[in-house]
Parts: sequence; structure tokens; C-alpha cells
Amino acid sequence: MKVTAFLASRAARAHRRAWAAVFAALAFTSLLLGIFALALGSAALGHPRVTRYAAADLVVAGDQHTRFTATPWGSETRTAEAGLTGRVRVPAGALGVVRQVPGVRAAVADVVFPVGRDGRAAVGRPWPAAQLAPHALRDGRAPRRAGEVVVGGGARPGARTVLRAGGVDAAYTVVGVAGGPRTAVYFTAEEARRLAGHPGSLDAVGVVARPGVETEALAGRVRAALDAAGAGSVGPRADGDTAGLRVLTGNGRGEAEFLDAGPARTGLLELLGSVAATVLLTALLVVSSTVVQALRQRAGELGLLRMAGATPRQVRGAVGKEVRRVAVGAALLGAAAACPGYLALRGALDARGVLPPGLELPLPAWLWCAPLVSAGVTVLVACLAALIAGAGAAKLRPAEALREPAPGTVRKVTGLVLLFLGISSAGTATLQSGPAAGAAAGVAAVTMVSACALLGPWIADGALRVLGAPLRRYGGPAGYLAAANCRAAARRSGAALTPVVLVTAFAGVQLSAGATLGHEAAAQAREALRAGFEVRADGGLPDGAMARLRAVPGVRAATDLAHGTVVLARREAGEPRLDRLPVLGVTPQRLTRTLDPGVRAGTVRELRPGTVAVGADRARSLDLRPGSTVRLRFDDGAPARLRVVALYERSLALGDFLLSRDELQRHGARADGARVLVTAAPGADRTALAAALAAAVPGARAALAPAPVRVTAADQALTGLVTGAAVSAIGGFTVISVLGTLSLITLGRRPELRLLRLTGAGRRTLRRMLRLEAAATAVTGLAVGAAVAAVPLLAFSLAVARTVPYLPVTQAALIVAVVAATTATGTLLPARAALRGRYPGDVAGAGG
Repeated sequence: MKVTAFLASRAARAHRRAWAAVFAALAFTSLLLGIFALALGSAALGHPRVTRYAAADLVVAGDQHTRFTATPWGSETRTAEAGLTGRVRVPAGALGVVRQVPGVRAAVADVVFPVGRDGRAAVGRPWPAAQLAPHALRDGRAPRRAGEVVVGGGARPGARTVLRAGGVDAAYTVVGVAGGPRTAVYFTAEEARRLAGHPGSLDAVGVVARPGVETEALAGRVRAALDAAGAGSVGPRADGDTAGLRVLTGNGRGEAEFLDAGPARTGLLELLGSVAATVLLTALLVVSSTVVQALRQRAGELGLLRMAGATPRQVRGAVGKEVRRVAVGAALLGAAAACPGYLALRGALDARGVLPPGLELPLPAWLWCAPLVSAGVTVLVACLAALIAGAGAAKLRPAEALREPAPGTVRKVTGLVLLFLGISSAGTATLQSGPAAGAAAGVAAVTMVSACALLGPWIADGALRVLGAPLRRYGGPAGYLAAANCRAAARRSGAALTPVVLVTAFAGVQLSAGATLGHEAAAQAREALRAGFEVRADGGLPDGAMARLRAVPGVRAATDLAHGTVVLARREAGEPRLDRLPVLGVTPQRLTRTLDPGVRAGTVRELRPGTVAVGADRARSLDLRPGSTVRLRFDDGAPARLRVVALYERSLALGDFLLSRDELQRHGARADGARVLVTAAPGADRTALAAALAAAVPGARAALAPAPVRVTAADQALTGLVTGAAVSAIGGFTVISVLGTLSLITLGRRPELRLLRLTGAGRRTLRRMLRLEAAATAVTGLAVGAAVAAVPLLAFSLAVARTVPYLPVTQAALIVAVVAATTATGTLLPARAALRGRYPGDVAGAGG
């Protein structure tokens, strides 16, 4: 132990510059892991905000989850679960059951429904439910008759206001103003239940306990009473998807109000977990390669230690202690920086508004210690890297330290096998669709990058055979030296090439995959749009509005749109899966005149409740054709057997399923205002037509040049921001790997550079030689990395988007610039010390 401690202490002081690259990689590892540890912890503790039911001790609500059970091959039965964002309601009879439970002081029924007020979207509720917040009167009195309302603001008692609910406009008298949200409109209990349109069910029941009654005990009694009464969620469910009633307490009460928050939190946890795992794997690869390179530059010293009698165990122990000395300080530094790093990420999430409304991500004081845990993980990663690197260093024989070891046959065969597997995986991706194609392409990219890491010496040798002739012909003496150096040290050249390939391939795949889908989806959306006008009404359309719009002179076609979500139950390798898919609901009359989905088979004229049009790629994966039947679940959990009436091409823009607007609205379509696309007849006066459209529907506004229709997932903006941050972080990681590896290689070449100076090579010649070597490394790495990225990207793009990969010119130029800058910095900067001073052969005033 004393020997290894002594060796580690002396080596750490003597090779501070070599260990600086390892320190930087470990500090960045700890920083990233700390940020994601805080993000994961906060998301795990996340919950919907409790506002509407803050004064209730517990809330009875429907089951906002759907389930699918299947038996994988040779395994036990498993169940997949997905959240629902459409309201699952409570039977009205549950209110009487809850009121009879001992300890209940009050049970208040609540229904929530969209209301249009002065052309803006508002929320209607019964006035008794206001006490559950509580929202008290600030002025006036409570409503007593059907024609009276209390508003959250914007009017005074005695004012008249026209409200649109259920497609009907009616005048009401404002009798009071309440605290709380300004968009709230409170009716009498009877009027609210009539306007909500489902008199046999409630959205929730708020329960207030008697003084001295414990909440959890009361929740247990309420749950038992509901079970005894046989009360369950309203509405049909798929086979095996039982839906009882939930009794929510504490932070769980917010689940009855913010329905989007639960699924968004689940998706955020899955995304953060996936990114954290990727960061951890990347960290292990980067740190291991950096430690290996640091030890490779000291091969002579390790050989002398072995010659002097040091045992392999002592060498491994010394390497492990050196790495641990470096790792502890680096991990603590990264952990300290993780807290402001997370605050910056959280600030970006809040500034972009990508978090769903109502999702709370708490940060209790004890969670700020999470970066210390990630620091411990970083030290473990360093120890594992030291174990991998130390094993090779300990086996080094003294004679092997004096020459460049040739890469072995096993390495070459393994690399070729991985390359073949990567290409095969890319070929498999072309036969898949959707997530399966993306997963296969991802495996292909990782496998091919690993293959290039193993085949680096041979790739470098082949590249220098190609680049050697122009280097020698046009580079002069410096070019001749650069070509000779790269070919003579193929293993060293391969080690320099690997991180450049990694950063190019990783950045290319990550940036191009999303850009390709976005570019093709935007192109499809532009091609699908045929309308020249759009009519919007934030408060919803009144009954008969579509007929009035179509009757306006000069209107050729009009289509009403509704956005929603369906759940597709399927098996993947035998495992049950539930996919939440954004969909579009449309009115089919003359649909292709306003929005052309690119029908390949069948016709969308038959689109009505009970039918569906399916995107061609999804139809291929599900083996569907016109006349087939597909099983879906709407976002309120209701199952549906829908007959396929058409297959269409533009599914990246319009989603995998087109449904009837009427059917989608009955099952939880998003109440985000009405949008109607209108196509004018040939020769119509566009300005006059826009004015006529706006006048045809009270509270509506018409606009020329409507935006293309795009169907996107509710959490797409959140996913894009987190993924972008992760790509930037991992890209920074690989840049550090490039800098570290090239710096270590150049530090190891200082004796060689001094020897060249002693033999008469000038500073300018050597600087030019290093620049040419850096250029050769950058060009080769960019070319190989682009080729590695192109194979899985081409397979993915053809399978999912039916197009070639796309990468914006600015992003491609950024990749080239980063690679060029890091390669030049890592090669030239560490060599400055070796090129300083005067050597024999230098001419006064000249450097070469």
C-alpha cells in the first residue's frame, strides 16, 4: 500500500498536465449528472398544483388512467398504463353516497365546461363549488336564478353579458364578482349542470371534513362506501380496463383539475431517465478513453517501473489512486456547479412556457444534496475507468514500452463485426416505422461509432494513403513530415481520430433526425393546406355556425377542425404498450378543398362517427386497408372499433389518424377555441369575403393566409427543449473528449518535437506540420463521422419520412467549425512549449 501510494503521489505531481484532461472530463460528468439528478428528483416529486380544491380535504374523481394487459412470450402477464387527459367523470349518485359517510361536513358537486364570453374562452362552474377553493364574493351576491351569474372580473354587478355555452348564446345578469381567476363564470348549480350537457354525471366531488376528523381516515371510509355502493367511473372501458373512482388527498387533489399534468410528468420522468442514462454511458466512454490515453503517453515510465520490479498489482493500484485523487476534486467541483446549472435549465423551461399548466416541480432543501450523490457516481465511473485502463497498463512489458504497439487481429475482427451489425441494423430500420425505426437507427449509430473506434488505426492508415500524396506534394517538408508521422503512428492517429468521428456522428444524428422530421412535416403541412382563410372563435362556435359560413357568398368549402388525443394499444415484442397519439378531427364535406391529406386509397368523404382515416405508415405497421377495423381508445378511456375508410400520405403533418370532428369532441377534444378553414370560390373578392365571414358568426374573426395545420403532441415543446439541452451537453462532452485526447497525444509527442528541432527542423516547419496533421485529422474525422451518421439517418428518414436526411446549413457549418477549432486547439496549443527556445540550425530572425 505504501508503494502504490508513493507512486500515485509522485505521478500525480509529475503529470499534472496529463491529468488535467481527465479532471475536465470528470468535472463535466459530475456537472451533467448533478443537473439531471436535480431534474429527476424534482420531477419525481412533481404533482399538479392544488388551486380549485385547496379548501377541500379530499376530492372524489374518475380514474384518469387506461390499462392494457398482455402476456409476453414465455413470461408472466404484464400491464401497461397510460394517463388520460380527457375528463373521466363521476356518477351523480356518488354525491349522495359521500354525504352519508360519517365525518363528512359537506360534499359539493363540481362540473367544469367551456364558456365563450365576449369572444374569449372562459370556464363555467356551479357557484357552490367556489367554496372549495375558496373563492369568496368581493362584490354583490350569489346567483339565485338561472339567468344570473357571478364572474371573476371584467364586469360589475347589474351588468348584462352574453355567454356562449354548448353552442348557444344567451344573455345573463352579473349579480356578483368573486375572487380567483378572471376567466371564471359561476352559475346556479342547476343551470351549470344543464349547460355542462351531462346531467347524470359530475366532474368531481369536493369533500370537507368535520373538525377533528383525520383526512386519511375519512378518505378510507369514503373509498369503502363508494366500493360498497358499486360506484365506478362513468363511461365504457376496454376489456380488462376496470375504472373505479379515486379519492384524492394532499397534493393529489390537483389531479382532478389539471388533467394534462400527470401524463406530462410521466413523460418528463421517462425522458430525463433516458437522457441521464445516455450521459452516464457517454461519461464512461469519454473518461475511460481519456484515462487510457493519459497512461499511453507514459508507456515508457510504466515500462521502467515494471523493469525496476513493480508488480502488475502495484501498477494497477498506483493508477487507481492517481485517478481517485483527480476524481474527488473534479466531482466536487462539478457538483457545486450543478445547482446553478439546474437553475439555468429550470429558468429556460419557465421562460419558454413548455411546462404544462399546473405542473409543480418542487425543490425541497434536502434535494439540493442530490449533486453529492452524482459526485459519488462520478467517482465510481472514474474508478471503473481506472480499472479498465490500469489492466492494460499493468500487463505492459518493459520492451513494449519502447515502441508503438501494433493493433491486434482480434480488434480488427471485432470492429468489422460491429460494422456489419450496424449496417444490418440500419437495413432493419428501413423495414420498420415510427418508434421501431428510430430505435433500430439509434442502435445502428452506436454500433457503427463503436466499430470506428476499434478500426481507428486502419481508418487512419487508409485516410493517410489518400491524403498523403497531396500532403507531400503541396505541403513541402512539413507535409512530408505530417504524412510520415501519421502513417508511422497509426494507433496514435486512430486514437486522435476516434473522438472526432464520435462528435461528428453524434451531432449529425441528433440534429439531423429531428430536423428531417420537422422539415418534412412542415413541407407536408404546406402541401396539405388548400384554404385561403381561417375563421377563429376563442369562445367556440354557436350552433349552425358552419351552415352560415358555408352559405356566405364566395365560399367554396369550409372545414371545422378539432385537436385531440387517442390511445393505441399494441404489442411490441410481446410486451404491452399504450401509445398516446395526437389526432385531428375534421368535418368531411369537401375536405380536400381546404385540407388535402393526400389520400392514397379509399375516400375521406365517408368520414363520420364510427370511421377513421389512417396514415399510410401507421396502416402498414398495423396491416390496415380500407374496410379494415382498428381499435382505439379515446382520451376519456372509451374504446372504439372504427372502420377504415381511407389511407393518406401526409401523416407527419396531420397525425396518424383523422377522425370525425363530432366524435372527437364527444370524447375530450381540446377546448382551445374553434378554427375553421375556408376556401374561396374562383374570382371572389378576398377582402370582402373575409369581412363577410367575420360578420356571419358573432365573436369570430377571419384572417387571410392561414397557418399550415400541424398535429403535435402536447409535450412536444418540452421534449424538444430537454432533448436540445441534452444534445448540447453531450456534444460538449464529446468536444472535451476531442480536446483531451488530442492534448494528451501532443503532450506525449514533446520529446519527438524536441528531437526534430535538434535535427534542424524550424519552428515554422513544425507548426505547419502540426497544422497539416490537425487538418488531416479533422477532414478524415468529419468524412468518417458523416458516413457513419448517414447510414442510420438514411434508413430512419426513408422509413419514417420517405425522404433523404436533412440538416440546416447553419448546423452543418457549426459542426465543421467546432471540429476544426477543437482539433486545432488540441493539437497546436500543447505543442507551444516544445517549440519555444533556440535550437541548433535556427537562423536569427527566422523560425524555420
